[in-house]
Amino acid sequence: METLNAIRARGITKTFDDVVALDGVDLDVTSGQIHGLVGPNGAGKTTLLGLLLGLAVADAGQLEVLGTPVGRALAAPDGVAGFVDGPGLYPSLTARQNLAALRAHDARTAGIDDALDQVGLTAVADDKTRGFSLGMRQRLGLAAALLTKPRLLVLDEPSNGLDPAGKRHVHRVLTRLAAEGVSVVLSSHRMDDLEELCSEVTILATGQVVFSGPLSKLAAENRELDYRLITSDARAARRVAAGTAGILVVDDAQPRYDAEALVVRALVPAVDELVVRLVTAGVALRELAPVVSPLEAAFLALTEQQEDSR
Repeated sequence: METLNAIRARGITKTFDDVVALDGVDLDVTSGQIHGLVGPNGAGKTTLLGLLLGLAVADAGQLEVLGTPVGRALAAPDGVAGFVDGPGLYPSLTARQNLAALRAHDARTAGIDDALDQVGLTAVADDKTRGFSLGMRQRLGLAAALLTKPRLLVLDEPSNGLDPAGKRHVHRVLTRLAAEGVSVVLSSHRMDDLEELCSEVTILATGQVVFSGPLSKLAAENRELDYRLITSDARAARRVAAGTAGILVVDDAQPRYDAEALVVRALVPAVDELVVRLVTAGVALRELAPVVSPLEAAFLALTEQQEDSR
């Protein structure tokens, strides 16, 4: 059966005066997928999200959202909800009144109490939003988006200001929506959130796509990473690592590493071979994890390249 795309973009270009915000961007987001957008500041993430929400139109290229070509009108496509640069709220109104005001302008909305409960704001439903923290405002913005029961949810930095409880509420909502077939596109600088939530990511740099696909593919394509190993015999593990092709033993006395850990730098295939050799040598592997995740490493590399080009 053919997989349906919630978003299909080809050659999307958008300029603001002399600034090229998006330069020939292609993007595919499958229905029921949580898709992350990553990139340095100014990479074009917010512009792309704005196009999906109908807040701007592309200068060139083709964009289909939920199977319908997006025209030249400044309006959110049917079935799409979300926010860019934070949700627009009325500070003098309560959380419940803010959602009621939205419902008054949109016949599709329903279920205010349920939306507040989903994002964990029931206890402050009758408090004025001028006293809300950044994280609470983000959660109320998500509740507002949920009112329309969207098929595509577009969120700009939804984790901003969230405490652990708020983060749990938001992650639970997004995971449930994806399981129900709703597509979610979100941008974030929180790599841990993206790795926990997203099945695929797109990395932008200076308005162009430099990677798009599953996180596992990013790990395979990425440059060498540092991996932290905890074993049953650190000395034996060091000897095995030193004798394994493609493995560079990093000085584990550096302050950023645990004194008990062995840190190696390698590509994924070499790490796989090291694991086999450790087991063969009778060394138990108790922990193996990248010091910096593949997604964060790719982000840092892009940031460094951008700074070097200035």
